[in-house]
Amino acid sequence: MTRRRLTVLAVVALAAVALYVAARRRYPSDRTPDGAYARIAKAVNLGRPEDFFAYVETAAQHAAFTIHDYRKKARDRVLATYPEPERSRLAAEYAPEALVADGPALFALYAERRGFMARLRRDMSGVAGVEINGDRAVVVTARGTRYAFRRRPENGIWGMTLFTATLVAEAERAARDLSMVDKAASDYARASPSDSARPTPLEPPASPPGSAGATP
Repeated sequence: MTRRRLTVLAVVALAAVALYVAARRRYPSDRTPDGAYARIAKAVNLGRPEDFFAYVETAAQHAAFTIHDYRKKARDRVLATYPEPERSRLAAEYAPEALVADGPALFALYAERRGFMARLRRDMSGVAGVEINGDRAVVVTARGTRYAFRRRPENGIWGMTLFTATLVAEAERAARDLSMVDKAASDYARASPSDSARPTPLEPPASPPGSAGATP
């Protein structure tokens, strides 16, 4: 390799390092509301809502894990105990939420399904200002959109509250559904004992001795 080529490669590498360092310097800490917002905006631009799961409110995170757990339990119970056609219908209904990998994947599913990503893509822009009041904050964008954040007490990261009400309500619905599935599954189990537990059919009574062929 020629010395000139080595020089060009070195210049390119140094430029890349300089850009990286500059970008890091411009990127606020995620312990600030605008830093959390910047990371959400990046994930939205990349179309990866699971990447900003760390920057949503704690209650929303817990709800996402709860929905996934309850839907999986409900689907497993349905498949194990329900008769057809209810078994196939409910298993298919619960499958999208039950079969995702984890809470962040469940959140990504809801972000697309409930239109959160579409709204964020439409409304997100540069930060015009930040209003902080204790553990609550509002990021005001250049377009005038206001996004509420709350500081997560366990790690100091600021979490967007946009998704919390929807996810908490869905977690409560998933809990009710699981309770009803469990009750119905118990009813099905009582109504359909196993073959070994079923009583043996009674034989027809034998004819009295000498009755066969008897003449009046």
